[in-house]
Amino acid sequence: MNQLEDMQTFVRIVEAGSITRASEQLNTVKSAISRRLAELEKRLGVTLLTRTTRSQTLTDSGLSYYQQCLRIIEDLAEVEASIKDKHCSFAGTIKISVPFSFGLKHLAPAFRQFNQAHPNVLFNVDFNDRKVDLIEEGYDLAIRISTLADSTLIARKITSVSPVLCASPAYLKQYGEPKTAEDLNQGHVRLRYNLMPEAWQLVSDSGKTVVVKSPVVVSANNGNYLCEEAIAGRGLMFGPDFICYEAIRAGQLKLLLCEQLRNQTTNAYAVYPHTRHLSQRVRGLVDFLADYFGEKPYWGIYS
Repeated sequence: MNQLEDMQTFVRIVEAGSITRASEQLNTVKSAISRRLAELEKRLGVTLLTRTTRSQTLTDSGLSYYQQCLRIIEDLAEVEASIKDKHCSFAGTIKISVPFSFGLKHLAPAFRQFNQAHPNVLFNVDFNDRKVDLIEEGYDLAIRISTLADSTLIARKITSVSPVLCASPAYLKQYGEPKTAEDLNQGHVRLRYNLMPEAWQLVSDSGKTVVVKSPVVVSANNGNYLCEEAIAGRGLMFGPDFICYEAIRAGQLKLLLCEQLRNQTTNAYAVYPHTRHLSQRVRGLVDFLADYFGEKPYWGIYS
């Protein structure tokens, strides 16, 4: 039995829940399946499954091996499908980590459109603002909005994001409209995204960095919530344009200090490890997202 068949047998054991059920599904005697598993563990030098008379449990090494087996088997199926189908229809699972607000508002519709063209792709999406370990946690891809400093990752830009400072007309009527970055420390209050630094840093007209430490009245880990609080007049909001753009266009929020912020664009990237084989379906998704959003995305506020 070759390595691919070993992988397929191991996957069947895991998904069947027992060697007995796996042998029934494979129409093979139980002793042959047990022997193959023992030989596989001996060759790899690790224990893949801990087994009792009633149950089996994947070890950490077993879980990692199982995830890699699934990926290899799916990739091989995709290669065969691409040969059979000149249009190269994608198939298989894409496990992807995406930022919560950006993912729900903007990536979810993009994934649906991608699925319309490639219905055999299954998305396994983690909506979370934490920075996942792509290799350790078995992700194919992550979308990150930041300046990337991790040299172990390969990054492909999919679009751009600009920061906006805004407040509701009611707030500005009560507190006054700041005309310079220095004004933000004079009688104003803030809404703070609590995964970011405590103080804001803005650049003044003269090019000097201004540290904004005005009082925080609301702190949260979700930008959509902070946007709603800004619309309600609770305080100044400093965040990405893809969260606030609809409220700004509707007049619920007013842009502030545009000239200081319009050139402080950052990027959204699709990232994956150097060591990770990028399957055709994942590469196709990255290409699709770059085309879908473009250099000037639909949420862009600054002309």
